[in-house]
Amino acid sequence: MACVFCQILAGASPASLVWEDAQVGALMDLRQQVPGHVLVIPRQHAETLYDLGEDTAAHAMRVAHRVARAIRDALQPAGLNLWQSNGVAAGQGVRHFHLHVHPRRHGDGLVRFYPRGLPAPLACGRLDALAEQLRGHLARG
Repeated sequence: MACVFCQILAGASPASLVWEDAQVGALMDLRQQVPGHVLVIPRQHAETLYDLGEDTAAHAMRVAHRVARAIRDALQPAGLNLWQSNGVAAGQGVRHFHLHVHPRRHGDGLVRFYPRGLPAPLACGRLDALAEQLRGHLARG
């Protein structure tokens, strides 16, 4: 078992668990830039969101929602990010799907989503063309 998340969820490696059920585990991230950073991880080994079943993905999101509310109530952060990365280009560090539930504080130095400022809006025609392209793929399943 080479996957660190699979090892943790199997009980072979230590972790500070926040939530555990038959489908997912939620644990404290080792790297706490802002205290309260939790990872929600399905027991099913799936490298990316694309590889994860819809039911498992939905359950992971339900647990992330519960964890986010617990973070809000316990730690009262100024904000919260929920993020998930697929592949190296997106910054995925562990090749097992996981959701980050990350409290935020003003000036915490974490991810800045538009480092060069907000991009200009696309023309409606371009947006409509992209929407049509995606609808075609959604219709195929």
